Amino acid sequence: MQIQGHFELEFEAVREAFAALFDDPQERGAALCIQVGGRTVLDLWAGTADQQGSEAWHSDTLANLFSCTKPFAAVTALQLVEEGKLHLDEPVARLWPEFAAAGKASITLRQLLCHRAGLPALRETLPAEALYQWDTMTAALAAETPWWTPGQEHGYAAITYGWLVGEMLRRADGRQPGDAIVARVARPLGLDFHIGLADEEFHRVAHIARGKGNAGDDAAQRLLHATMREPDSITARAFTNPPSILTSTNKPEWRRFQQPAANGHGHARSLAGFYTGLLDGSLLGSDMLNELTREHSVGQDRTLLTSTRFGLGCMLDQPEVANATYGLGPRAFGHPGAGGSVGFADPDYDVAFGFVTNTLGPYVLMDPRAQKLVAVLRESLQ
Repeated sequence: MQIQGHFELEFEAVREAFAALFDDPQERGAALCIQVGGRTVLDLWAGTADQQGSEAWHSDTLANLFSCTKPFAAVTALQLVEEGKLHLDEPVARLWPEFAAAGKASITLRQLLCHRAGLPALRETLPAEALYQWDTMTAALAAETPWWTPGQEHGYAAITYGWLVGEMLRRADGRQPGDAIVARVARPLGLDFHIGLADEEFHRVAHIARGKGNAGDDAAQRLLHATMREPDSITARAFTNPPSILTSTNKPEWRRFQQPAANGHGHARSLAGFYTGLLDGSLLGSDMLNELTREHSVGQDRTLLTSTRFGLGCMLDQPEVANATYGLGPRAFGHPGAGGSVGFADPDYDVAFGFVTNTLGPYVLMDPRAQKLVAVLRESLQ
């Protein structure tokens, strides 16, 4: 496998670990970018990007980053908090009055951001096309009854986060949520990152496909069992209502849509650049960065059925939990995306890390491919 890009010599072992990913014949395409102290020390890509496996992955190939998108939305919300246009501990309903229905009058933006609002899923089955109807989805969430007492437990809002936080962005900023995020976060840093991708950029997008024959770990098995066999559970509803959630990745309407929980499009460089922007203070002041990265939720996740730990819109490291550690230091923060992509920062090492793949693995939180790369990176940083 020909590996493209560049790396500094002290990170040659990381390049070799990246190349070794392609020893697996199922691995299609991937990219890796690592920045240390704001300097790019490794920027690599390899493999194929199209469905047939005939088109090479290029330096500017984009991929659906799935939940790696969530911290971009959270940072935008916190910028609006800094400006006084949003408030972490005011009721959401002050800005979005309809949201007060069904016992939600006291839910706050903070609870939305740290998955404690009790709204990871919708009970009433919606048609597939509702996924792309912003007003339909926000109205359904405004009418929904929380699945638990808000603030008392946490459960990952895999897709509903996009409408819940996105509607707050829309009301406070005045633009569509993806437009606000790109204007406030991506454009100032020069990141090739999109929420609501223009049609003329479609030719750059990697086709996403699932790997075969890997059942994943125990957490993956629990999630699959609940999704397939317990149709009324929080877990099943979170991932299959609307039913188009799991089948939309490669569709033009999904790329065009602005869903800031899951349909950001970018590459490893845009992920690493985003986290460098957090480490160097370009995106948030120190007070808001502390809010973003301090523990708000920890323990058994009502949606994911595994232990999760969250700040505000970002996943925090759990060093003792095999599927929930980035693998560098205990203060790492970031977010994995479905199937293997991940972006994170480690303030102790001043490292920003981005990895993207178009070969989806079955894991719930961290993918072992990224963890292997980080383990070699850690050795290289000693």
